[in-house]
Amino acid sequence: MYRKPMQDSTAQLLPLSEATFLILASLTTAKHGYAIMQDVTAWSGGKTKLGPGTLYGALTKLLDQKLIQRAGDSPPGDERRKTYLLTATGRRLVELECDRLESIARLGRKLLNGKEV
Repeated sequence: MYRKPMQDSTAQLLPLSEATFLILASLTTAKHGYAIMQDVTAWSGGKTKLGPGTLYGALTKLLDQKLIQRAGDSPPGDERRKTYLLTATGRRLVELECDRLESIARLGRKLLNGKEV
């Protein structure tokens, strides 16, 4: 079973909610809020839909945690559109969550196939 490495303080943020995981994963390339909402909806097969208030609340929290950063300036004439990008710490957190989820999935497959753990 997956265990959080104690020496990695980033691991203390695990587990991530599905919405947070998808927001962070979306920001492997710089995106603005509407593009993030579209990614999350598409990747979840429509099961997770973020409203603007929920998304921007999450982005504020992720900025405060230094998991994402602002990426460049807003385009001229569209100063309200802010673009975000994953930080190195945010990327590490996504990697740790992927490892955790893969470990859980492997365990589940073993158990379903009647194999000892």
